[in-house]
Amino acid sequence: MSLKPQQIELLAPAKTAEIGREAVLHGADAVYIGGPAFGARSSADNSVSDIADLAGFAHRYGARIFVTLNTILHDAELEPARKLVHELYDAGVDALIVQDMGLLEMDLPPIALHASTQCDIRSVEKAKFLGEVGFSQLVLARELTLKEIAAMRAAVNPAVPLEFFIHGALCVAFSGQCYISHAHTGRSANRGDCSQACRLPYTLEDQQGRVVAFDKHLLSVKDNDQSANLAALIDAGVQSFKIEGRYKDMGYVKNITAHYRQLLDGILEERPELAAASHGKSSFSFQPDPDKSFNRSSTDYFVQGRKEDIGAFDAPSHEGERLGTVTRVGPDWFELESALPLANSDGLTWMHKRRLQGVQADTVKQTGNVWRVTPNQKISELPGLVVGAEISRNRDHAWEQALLKKSAERRIALDLHFSETEDGFALRVVDESGAEATARLACDKQPAQHPEKSEASLREHLAKLGATIFSAREISVDWQQPWFLPASQLNALRREAIEALEATRLAALGRPPRFEPSEPPAVYPEASLSYLANVYNEAARRFYARHGVKLIAAAYEAHEEEGEASLMITKHCLRFSFNLCPKQAKGVTGVQGQVRAEPMTLINGKERLTLRFDCKPCEMHVIGRIRKNILQSPPPGSPEAVPMTFHARRPAH
Repeated sequence: MSLKPQQIELLAPAKTAEIGREAVLHGADAVYIGGPAFGARSSADNSVSDIADLAGFAHRYGARIFVTLNTILHDAELEPARKLVHELYDAGVDALIVQDMGLLEMDLPPIALHASTQCDIRSVEKAKFLGEVGFSQLVLARELTLKEIAAMRAAVNPAVPLEFFIHGALCVAFSGQCYISHAHTGRSANRGDCSQACRLPYTLEDQQGRVVAFDKHLLSVKDNDQSANLAALIDAGVQSFKIEGRYKDMGYVKNITAHYRQLLDGILEERPELAAASHGKSSFSFQPDPDKSFNRSSTDYFVQGRKEDIGAFDAPSHEGERLGTVTRVGPDWFELESALPLANSDGLTWMHKRRLQGVQADTVKQTGNVWRVTPNQKISELPGLVVGAEISRNRDHAWEQALLKKSAERRIALDLHFSETEDGFALRVVDESGAEATARLACDKQPAQHPEKSEASLREHLAKLGATIFSAREISVDWQQPWFLPASQLNALRREAIEALEATRLAALGRPPRFEPSEPPAVYPEASLSYLANVYNEAARRFYARHGVKLIAAAYEAHEEEGEASLMITKHCLRFSFNLCPKQAKGVTGVQGQVRAEPMTLINGKERLTLRFDCKPCEMHVIGRIRKNILQSPPPGSPEAVPMTFHARRPAH
């Protein structure tokens, strides 16, 4: 008896249901999307009815829909959240991605729960615990190495898949461990309203007040790209490969989903013990290229160990692909040499005094490898645009236009078996997953007038699956002699078989299981919890108390932390980035013992934040206080609080 292949899931983001459909067509095995509330992205909400339509579409391909309900909840929000969960379950949603442990104490339908990356899953002990308390999937911290992931896989319930981010923007902090936004603006990252202080420019001073770095984006890191590590991540135990981007546009989702679909399909073809988690093959009318989509250049972060070049210090925005160098500058134009083609409306960038500058090309004209660009602004208004400037392109207009059109088709392979019966004919259809259905036609049999052509004509009509999600892989005909069947009867027989197959597929899909917690209840790895555990309601307190925790502090958003506190905990270390790490100095003659992990200071305007370094786990803490006006305001989500503001402008990432 052969073992069932291990399913590998490509999980794509969707800001809207329309983008979610395109993610499925471009090869996603699952899509995660925000509901109407509590989704950790304040400008990426969707109605339950839109999500229901998306679920119906995805399920036709065996793909799943996960809804993010991963904010921490105030007591006043527990009942609205409970009602929303029931609505989402009734809408056909397959799983919820959650952070707040209070949800596990509530009367919920039997919907699968996934532990969000906001749960800060970076230790074997915590991963093992969450795999025993009712979660059906764990979203691991982005900062893990292959070795650490493998250790988690060995310790966690083998029935619980591990999920890992493989592409997109990186939060510099451990997810769920960043409070700068709330401390400074009252906008809580744990409630989906981050103000992104990490993308601001800072000056870095050492303990003596000496400037180490001036006016750089020191907390900004490059974007995640694990394209080269997919096979290694599979071997380490990852089953769900997640693309970041619930704020991203349609073109990004199409391009990046297609890119990873092709890479994963290549691995699946070489390894028969693995299989895609949904059905069908996607074909594309474009060549996927992650460099074409918004990125801050790329890093594989800590997967292969600590790297020195993870920072995007110069510009927390998209510089783009290099085109060439400016050779001439005219009164209203400039020329550059580029082997790559340019187009009208391309977005062009260059660096000037540590700042990324940009302009749109109004028109471009080519002479050999030289392109004359007339920008949509005056040359005198474009600082740094001089001979010798290196020009990049962060918006490829022709590329974007191609992705606005239909760019993918997804088909499920189908075998069709036509046979003769006593009272007519039958058509049995079997898809690539083994699902099957049969339609029958009772009729008088009439010999074919042109027997030499009848089978070819029959096959041609059976193969007409263009209006369906299927494509013909094999067609067999089993009859005693060639018969004549009108095209209308053949088409009706095929439609009936396909409709029956779709119903069979949907019935077989079912819901992913809601995992039952172990008995007796698993014991939490720690006996006390600080504000870092993000406990914001009584249900969450009951959860931790039931699992052996004795002391439970309130979440930072409860405004009980008045003094200095860690406002961010991160694996990104500025001492390491500037070669000031004691571990780097170890063994270096004349330097060993001279470099210490002394505090440093980050400065942005009047804001001063202290950096403290915990060298044993290689972590940096950004220390600060909550502002008085925030401290004196009602905690977010409480009945007294002003409702959350929804921001029309898209955040930087």
